[in-house]
Amino acid sequence: MKEKISQLFKDKVFLVLLVLGLLTIVAAAGVITVQRGNGGGESPYLKVPDQSDMIVEESVPQDTQVAVAGDSNATKNVKDEMQAVDSSKATAQKETQAAKAAADKNAAKSLALNFNDSTKMTWPVRGNVILDYSMDTTIYFPTLDQYKCNPGVVIQGDVSTPVVAPANAKVQEIGSNEEIGNYVVLNMGNKYTAVCGQLKELKVTANEYVKEGQVLGYIAEPTKYYSVEGANIFFELTHEDKAIDPLDYMQ
Repeated sequence: MKEKISQLFKDKVFLVLLVLGLLTIVAAAGVITVQRGNGGGESPYLKVPDQSDMIVEESVPQDTQVAVAGDSNATKNVKDEMQAVDSSKATAQKETQAAKAAADKNAAKSLALNFNDSTKMTWPVRGNVILDYSMDTTIYFPTLDQYKCNPGVVIQGDVSTPVVAPANAKVQEIGSNEEIGNYVVLNMGNKYTAVCGQLKELKVTANEYVKEGQVLGYIAEPTKYYSVEGANIFFELTHEDKAIDPLDYMQ
C-alpha cells in the first residue's frame, strides 16, 4: 500500500514538472518571435516622436471668429444708435427752444399796450436822478456849462448795468446820435412813447414786442455831452409827441 502511494506522488510531481517545462518552452518561443518581428534587436515598445521642437499654434475656430466679428458689428450698431439718440435729443432741444421763443414772441404780440395817465412804470435802471425833467425852466448842465431845458431825466448808473423796459411796449425805433448815443424808442400804447438813451449791446430789434422788465441793453460810457455827469441813462416820456415828466409815472 505504501508503495502505491509513493508511486502516485512521484507520478504527480513528474506531471507538474512536465507542465512547467512545457510552459517555459512556450514562453521562450514567444520572446524569440517578437524579437524577430521587430527587425532584430529593436525595442518592441511603441516610440513617441520627439515633440520638443514643435511649436504649438493656437487657432481660433472659424465660428468663434464670426462671433467676434458679430460682436464688433453689434458694438458699432449700439454706438450708432447712441449717436442717433444724442442727435435726436439735440434736435428736440433746439426745437423746444425755438418753440419757446416763438411762444414768447406770440405772447408778447398779444400784450395789451394800454399805457395811460394812471399807469405806473418800472424804473429802467435804479439810480440817482442827476438831471431833472424841466421844460418850463432851464437847468444847469455841468458838462456843457450852460443852462437849458431838459425833456427827460438823467439817471445815474454804472457802465454795463442792465436797462429794462419800463412797461409793455413795441420797439418803435432804434437809433443813435452824438448826444444820447444808442437809444430805443418804445411805443407803449395810447400815444405814449418812451426813449431810453446812452445804451450799448442792445438786446432788442425794431418792431419787437417787449414785456415790462425785459432787458433792452446795458449802460454805455457817457457821450461827450455827459462826460462830467458820468455814466447814466437818458429817459424821456412823451404823450402825443409832447414831453412829460417821467417821474410822475414811476413806481
